[in-house]
Amino acid sequence: MKFKIILIVLILIGAAIGYKYYNDKVEAEAVKTYDTSPVIRMDLIKTVSATGTVQPRDSVEVSSKITARIKEVLVKENDTVTAGQTVAILDGKDFEAKRDQAKFRLTNAEQKLTRIERLYKIGAKSKEELEDAEYEYDTAKSLLEETESDVAETVITAPMDGVVVGEPKTAGSMATQGSDNPTVIMRIADLSEKQIKAKVDETDIGSVRVDENATFTVDAHPNKKFAARVTKISQTDTANSWDLDKSSSSSSTSSNAVIYYYVTLAAPDPENLLLPAMTARLDIVVGEVKDALCVPIAALKTDKEGSYVEKITKRSAKEGGDIAEKIYVTAGLYGEEYVEITPKSGGLDINDEVSVSYEAEQKKSSSNNGGGRRMGPPM
Repeated sequence: MKFKIILIVLILIGAAIGYKYYNDKVEAEAVKTYDTSPVIRMDLIKTVSATGTVQPRDSVEVSSKITARIKEVLVKENDTVTAGQTVAILDGKDFEAKRDQAKFRLTNAEQKLTRIERLYKIGAKSKEELEDAEYEYDTAKSLLEETESDVAETVITAPMDGVVVGEPKTAGSMATQGSDNPTVIMRIADLSEKQIKAKVDETDIGSVRVDENATFTVDAHPNKKFAARVTKISQTDTANSWDLDKSSSSSSTSSNAVIYYYVTLAAPDPENLLLPAMTARLDIVVGEVKDALCVPIAALKTDKEGSYVEKITKRSAKEGGDIAEKIYVTAGLYGEEYVEITPKSGGLDINDEVSVSYEAEQKKSSSNNGGGRRMGPPM
């Protein structure tokens, strides 16, 4: 008998605990709260980030068309030069000697031609001898022109207006001609205008357009923002990986690499703060909307009917908790944190609260519910 009483008491205690757990769960589900953010109006900007290198817009490498030792360098680093100005002189003794020999040869050929022409007219020389003399004269004349050109090339002039960048070669150095690897005597650049050559990822290159504006910073002036403008977009990637004529080994190596495209931007620098080779960290503006209706990107959700946000009406726990209403929208420009939206059927305006996440239920004690508590399941 005593055992039955104890068993009944345990059953009643278990039923009471189960009832309380079920009742609290039902009440908690009825009271939901949401983490919200207001709908705002703002100027929305979408940017593409890239890294590039500051370069002079125009620059040239000054080299020699002949092989000779440098006799004299007339400019130094950072000197300003003008087009046609003499900047270096090569040792021209050998070329001057060849020119003098060519002059002598031409004089002899000219005298011989004059003599044979006179004899040919009186029938003392044949047509063939006259043609040979004319050939010798033309050859000597061409040789003289060639040697005079070589002597002229011993005087090196600036091909453009600009500034000497870097240290020029010193006197005594050998200047070697050649199309593949000529000796660079000095470099001249027009530093009045700068440009940036940047690498843009293939996932972003489709958004970039010529004439789009950009801002950038450099480590030398971290607190200053510079302006730039897109002037050119390369039509091939930086590695020309599309070229199927490459060997199979190089193709397989580059197939897993990230694809980048060169984008060139004009960068005005009236204060002359930018130096060649500085690293520029760019934000290229690829989209801009003024006074757009915006919500945080986290507020935008989708279902089978399209994109929507949940408009939240705040209520207290006694009133049953927050109310969520689906508002279907059309998404526009995406920024870093916000997205432009257009409600499809109204019902959403500035300062309305929208859900950005769902939070766990806030439980309320049964003492706050009065007679409104729901009965639990049967034992």
